Amino acid sequence: MNKRLFLKTGDKVMHINYFSWGTGEVVEEKHSTLPGGCCLVRILFQDGNARSFINDLNNHSCCYYTGIRLIHEQRIWEN
Repeated sequence: MNKRLFLKTGDKVMHINYFSWGTGEVVEEKHSTLPGGCCLVRILFQDGNARSFINDLNNHSCCYYTGIRLIHEQRIWEN
């Protein structure tokens, strides 16, 4: 089964349950070369801590399902 990746390096994110972490940025991606291996992302949050999460949407422990959400930058001054 192909992996469906949620985040990529440079994405801005937040956690819906831990507002005290602040916003975060994906600073690293790791992909296993072994069949069945997992994909991880490391996110550096404003609180100064880097946290690692599973990045495969086919995995029930994916960071999306645990509360990580993308922050979409909206340009309110431009049409």
